[in-house]
Amino acid sequence: MNRFKNADKAFNYYKKQILDYGIDFDDTQALFNVGFTITKPMDNHISCKQRNWKQDYAEAEWQWYLSGDRNIKKLGELYGKVPEIWKHMADKNGNVNSNYGYQWKRVAGVPYQGGTKYVSQLRYVINLLKDNPRTRQAAISIYDGKEHNKYEFDTPCTYAIQFTITGQSLNMCVTMRSNDLWYGFCNDQYCFSKLQLLVADELGLLVGEYFHFAHNLHLYNNIIEKINE
Repeated sequence: MNRFKNADKAFNYYKKQILDYGIDFDDTQALFNVGFTITKPMDNHISCKQRNWKQDYAEAEWQWYLSGDRNIKKLGELYGKVPEIWKHMADKNGNVNSNYGYQWKRVAGVPYQGGTKYVSQLRYVINLLKDNPRTRQAAISIYDGKEHNKYEFDTPCTYAIQFTITGQSLNMCVTMRSNDLWYGFCNDQYCFSKLQLLVADELGLLVGEYFHFAHNLHLYNNIIEKINE
């Protein structure tokens, strides 16, 4: 598995890999079953001038996730406007499924004093890690097979997020069915690194390594045309 110091190095490496070796797939050039490690996930800025990544937007998206509000109007309030991609993905009421904060705040039923207590998925995994630092069950489900009927406009790209404690560090693994390198990865890795820090701080741990798996990692053909101009 490839290892990178930060997200920027991972982005630049896979941009070149897709341009050189990508397979023609629908309206993209794609690599399949890509996995890599970022050793310093909090080094989460993207420097590519053509990409023109903006931290203020990524931070607004993170704050939107934290709110758990799946309506794009909330993102517009935080950033000042709603990017066109989110308008395209939203349903007629302005709701999307890919607000990952909405997904990790969905409740999970857990055994409690002979009955069932309902807590958010995120709270559940934090409590689980506190109770058993060696657990292999600290996982959050994002893509839910029970909700296929809700995915007409927006199918979450992320399957799951899992946390593991090794030594005094919290590692995090993100598994994705599909990942657009140009827009998706740049903002996703920023938000995921902030989530990793949030959980690590609550557990009193250091931020460890970040593991990223994408079944389909791609660049859209229109983006490739811009890169090659």
